[in-house]
Amino acid sequence: MRPLLLLISMLFSLPALANDSATVDTSIAEHIRKALPTVPIIAIKKSPMQGLYELQVGNQILYSDASGRYLMRGGHILDMQAKRDLTQQRLEDINRVDWSSLPLDKAIISGDKKSNTSIAIFTDPECPYCKGLEKTLKEVKGIKVYTFLFPLTSIHPHSRAKAEGIWCSKNQHATLLKVMLAGFVPPKTSCKTPIDDIAKIAAKLNIHGTPAIIASDGRRMSGAPRTAEALTNWIANK
Repeated sequence: MRPLLLLISMLFSLPALANDSATVDTSIAEHIRKALPTVPIIAIKKSPMQGLYELQVGNQILYSDASGRYLMRGGHILDMQAKRDLTQQRLEDINRVDWSSLPLDKAIISGDKKSNTSIAIFTDPECPYCKGLEKTLKEVKGIKVYTFLFPLTSIHPHSRAKAEGIWCSKNQHATLLKVMLAGFVPPKTSCKTPIDDIAKIAAKLNIHGTPAIIASDGRRMSGAPRTAEALTNWIANK
């Protein structure tokens, strides 16, 4: 179950006290409540849109069709029967990245290098969320990781020099971890790096923040999952 669906099922703890509008057909109200037994609905009213019903849940408003199968919350349509965020699925579909378009030769490779399951990460050496992701990745097994150095110098002015130091080091991934997790500052170097090329790829993919994660099937995630389990489940598209 996706986090947004968990929020629908678990966030509301207030008791349900029926106070439905007289304009709502009783059978429809009963059907919606029966279809959503875990949602403590205080009141059901007709919305201005035909076929859409307003549900008062605590101090929040949700919208439902007459069947109670589909909920609308925060601009997302949720299929409560299939336990899927339909809007999120569509966003993932229309924003998929062509994996073959990624310049993997310009990435630092780590993780299980023999694995057929891969992810690509755009990272900034000074990004605190990227550092948290590196900690999480240490707990993830069976994943091949391609890391693209994407320093955001507008907010982290020293990140470019650190990215260059990482790329030019003898053991790129070991240096990456030292920089990200141990505060190591690599010496200045002058080797040729792919950092500018990666910035162009990021701009083409509309990636403006870090970390940005891309699964091998093209799905993308902005930000870092909090746990290794959450990341593993996302990679497996669960």
